[in-house]
Amino acid sequence: MNDSEIPTVIERFYHWETTTPDKVFLRQPKGDVWKELTFAQAGQEARKMVTAMTELGLKPGDHIGIYSKNCYHWILADLAIHMGGYVSVPFYASLPGDQLANVIQLADLKGLFVGKLDNWDNGHVAAIPDRIKTIKFPHYDDNAEVTIGEDWDDLVSSAAPHTKNFVPRLDDLWTIKFTSGTTGTPKGVMHIHRSPAMMMANEERENWLGMFKYKEHKMFSYLPLNHVGERIGVELPAIWMGGTISFAEKLETFVKNIQETQPTSIFAVPRIWTNFYMGVTQKLPEKKLNRLLSIPIISSIMKKKIRTTLGLRDIKIAGTGAAITPAFIKGFYKKFDLHLIEAYGMTEVCGSMTNSPMRDAPLDSVGKAIPGGEVKIDPDSGEVLMKSPYMMKGYYKAPEKTAEVLKDGWLHSGDRGTIDENGFLRIIGRVKDAFKTSKGSYITPNPLEEVLAKNDFVDQVCVVGLGIPQPIALYNLSPMGLAADKAEVEASLTSSIAELNATRAKFEHISTAIIQSDPWTMENELLTPTLKVKRFNLDKNFGDNYLAWHEDDSQVIWHT
Repeated sequence: MNDSEIPTVIERFYHWETTTPDKVFLRQPKGDVWKELTFAQAGQEARKMVTAMTELGLKPGDHIGIYSKNCYHWILADLAIHMGGYVSVPFYASLPGDQLANVIQLADLKGLFVGKLDNWDNGHVAAIPDRIKTIKFPHYDDNAEVTIGEDWDDLVSSAAPHTKNFVPRLDDLWTIKFTSGTTGTPKGVMHIHRSPAMMMANEERENWLGMFKYKEHKMFSYLPLNHVGERIGVELPAIWMGGTISFAEKLETFVKNIQETQPTSIFAVPRIWTNFYMGVTQKLPEKKLNRLLSIPIISSIMKKKIRTTLGLRDIKIAGTGAAITPAFIKGFYKKFDLHLIEAYGMTEVCGSMTNSPMRDAPLDSVGKAIPGGEVKIDPDSGEVLMKSPYMMKGYYKAPEKTAEVLKDGWLHSGDRGTIDENGFLRIIGRVKDAFKTSKGSYITPNPLEEVLAKNDFVDQVCVVGLGIPQPIALYNLSPMGLAADKAEVEASLTSSIAELNATRAKFEHISTAIIQSDPWTMENELLTPTLKVKRFNLDKNFGDNYLAWHEDDSQVIWHT
């Protein structure tokens, strides 16, 4: 398929709007009721918003932001942006006011959609300059009340639908995606319309992930839609293949909403898959589960019941990414005939660089390079280098930062890895995550953390120890750990550390476990919006305690 034959994503929406106008496209829950919009209804609302945006003075090519949690208005806003020839600039809904002000300035916004948010205060108001045309979504129950901006419903009720089917050129700017900022200032990654279009055209031709083998496409959206994984893994295929997107109303209704949806494909971060795992094993210990699954008749009943309870009954494609998924988690889901396809990549390559759709992929690998892509290891640093057909055009207004990571056509990932004789990539950890102890030994924490995280009492663990004699482990406990007796938790963590230390060189031995009572969250800036630990911030907040914790006679310390 040559370029002239490849439709853009918005053209695919026009196709379904015309050919399947009555098919349900978006589903938004409110209690026990689902509000549904067909392709025709979604198209009409988006077209009215295009007219409203034009009347507000916004011009094709302007950068338009979306600052909201996932909801059907998020998709409508994104459609309107592309129907009007604008550039979509979505932000994490968890950004506090000062960080929102920063990315608004970096992005050169002319307009901003403000929607479903947990928090809204004077800092958010001050972050949005008066010059920016601001439109607020209709209020969602149990969310913050946004106090500024034109009202969405008022605008669309008085606007005539835009009648032209605007078609961008493949080389026009599609979106600017800001990285989650695990360290330093977020960078605006520029992608053109060619990337998502070619991605889907190549998937149809190569059948790499198997998306086009199925006629029904039920998506469930709950990870931040501005994140490349959710946008490429949920929004893009739903629009391209005429699928349906159902949303989670809130965290408390997540299980109910996914059970009622029973999606055919899903993309989740490892922490979600781990939470599902813990939910099952809390009620049915793994030894007992394995015994039941070994009995043929009972096995099929158990598999169906558990998958249905998790909302995974109809899953055909189960994606995992944004962080490396532990091998034992992948092995657990295989028991239920669920093959987790790893999606390893970066915002800079518009999603995946490697995938593991092959059933024989080693559980500790992230698969092989995508069709048309290349992966190699820097022989000096061990860093993973990438070449992708969907490479970014650079960081917005930051050519010096672009040059730091994009050299001779190869993107420097910042990850350390190995490639085996069969082409499977394994990620060892971040190049910058490695730290040196006071004994002069380098510690790569990620493999140690993966072993310690297998403990059911553990929600998250971070191995640290820059400048002290031995590494130590910082813990957040899981719900099971929080409910357990202190002595039981201490004995369990001590046992896990002993098992790990028995398999490691002495310089890697964990000396102390520190259980932190305060959870690591986005709000206290210890987690990114994709639930990855901000190791740098843990070091900054607690580094002064590391030596004392290491030297303490207790093997387990409760830090309050």
